[in-house]
Amino acid sequence: MEPKITVETQMREEVEILLPDGKVLRGPRNTSVETFMKVYQDPKKPSIVGAIVNYDLRELTYPIRIDSVVKPVNMSDPDGARIYRRSLTFLLEVAFMELYPEWSLTIDHSVSSGAYYCHIPEHEPFTQASLDALEDRMRALVAADEPMVREKVSLEQAKQFFRERRQDDKLRLLNYRHGDDLVLYELHGQRDYHHGYMVPSTGYLKWFDLQLVGRGFVLRFPRRHAPHKLSPMPSYPQLLATFRQYGQWLEALGIQSVGALDDAIQDGRINEVILVSEALHAQQISNIATAIRDRKEEVRVILIAGPSSSGKTTFSKRLAIQLLSEGISPFALEMDNYFVDREATPKDENGDYDFENLDALNRSLLNEHIRRLTAGERVRMRRYNFKTGINEPGDEVQLAPGQMIILEGIHGLNPKLLESMPTEQAFRIYVSCLTQLNLDRHNRISTTDTRELRRILRDATDRGYSAQQTIANWENVRRGEKRHIFPYQENANVMFNSALAYELTALKPLVEPLLRQVPYGTMEYIEAKRLLKFLQWFLPIDSEFIPDNSILREFIGGSILTDFKLWQHTHPELY
Repeated sequence: MEPKITVETQMREEVEILLPDGKVLRGPRNTSVETFMKVYQDPKKPSIVGAIVNYDLRELTYPIRIDSVVKPVNMSDPDGARIYRRSLTFLLEVAFMELYPEWSLTIDHSVSSGAYYCHIPEHEPFTQASLDALEDRMRALVAADEPMVREKVSLEQAKQFFRERRQDDKLRLLNYRHGDDLVLYELHGQRDYHHGYMVPSTGYLKWFDLQLVGRGFVLRFPRRHAPHKLSPMPSYPQLLATFRQYGQWLEALGIQSVGALDDAIQDGRINEVILVSEALHAQQISNIATAIRDRKEEVRVILIAGPSSSGKTTFSKRLAIQLLSEGISPFALEMDNYFVDREATPKDENGDYDFENLDALNRSLLNEHIRRLTAGERVRMRRYNFKTGINEPGDEVQLAPGQMIILEGIHGLNPKLLESMPTEQAFRIYVSCLTQLNLDRHNRISTTDTRELRRILRDATDRGYSAQQTIANWENVRRGEKRHIFPYQENANVMFNSALAYELTALKPLVEPLLRQVPYGTMEYIEAKRLLKFLQWFLPIDSEFIPDNSILREFIGGSILTDFKLWQHTHPELY
């Protein structure tokens, strides 16, 4: 029997939203997402700060005009965390402008414990009294639950607004804006542009604090696994120094924001930026090799660790070449060959094999082999068969006198990896893409975004993965980094910043077509859309002038180092 179809002559006054747990909420047409979510919010669960409405990410102020499928976005979700942190930086900015209108606030980089480092060029070091007053003002605005009002203005109006406030970094950026309008947010009489959505009012921003660090301070916020709690703030002097050095490099290049980078492309100066950026990398690698050479009497193992898509493979090869020029012949020991047999591999909370767990490695055998190799003994290596999941006998190896081992892997900075080795015999290097080039003083570029774009491109080229597949797996990658890499980064003897000031302009034309292939209606589409919007700010460049030994070549292809092997530099009579 055919279903009965009726024709309505006018729209219903109410709309329904269907939630992931099957519940249906009904309310007047044009009711905001926030109003629906206040009914749905469980006070024991993370705060809802946005929603996915019919497969598009929306703010809580978005009106529901038709029956919709809605997925709440809370502070433990990636997009929810971004909304919360972006809103918190706007709150900080507004409180700062009210108290210190003659000074300029810069939000620089992230801290893995959940914070952004901020500094004030005209007032360094920042004082505790000034910081206390700033935090008190922020908390007063939160208590007042002030609205964050979204307003779309013409591009010319936005430019005039920032021109009157002499915010040249924003004006430069807007010169490359696609479209005729721009969204500004207003809070307590202050307005600004922020790249992304906000919470509706300051009352959502209860969890934060400010703490002096270095010559500036950090804005602390909750991490996703504990969205209503602040993590302990560790000391990170090496990472802070690395960011400061990169900031000095950008200043020397005259490229302190994306608008300035686009200007360099427009003015035909991008080749200069590429050459100087690559020269700074080469200088950094040379300095690291010199530091190792100066300790060659005691160092036996060079440990290299860092998060995904940091360029560790290319860095390791370039470092090995530099060491060879210093008269040091390195031997590459592959950590993957020290996996325990698959049946003995620990499992994660979902019952899957956890290959990133430290106990997935046969550490006792690794320590024994390193001890014997560095003592000059001949050692039968192991080879892990990834198809069978079983260890098999490998090559027999003996190091030449003074030869060092290079060991790259995610656990390289974990002190439990080589417990039996004296600390002074290991030289530890942390490699990461520590981007400090920001859209403007208040809109920072996430180091995670840069690495995600690198990985999307490399996965497509080397593994045949779609952007959708890489994005779908990215959260698992990030989870492993937070557990096994970031907590140990300060154990490094040196840090290598693999970021290149110009790289997003080179990645853009290659990665955009991959992102556009992510199908609408999937969760990965929302992330692809966000990355595409972010890339719109960059003018594209051709990769023709990028050196063939660049870190970036690991991701865009054409690296001269692809076939470079360290194995050939072992004891010659064994091969």
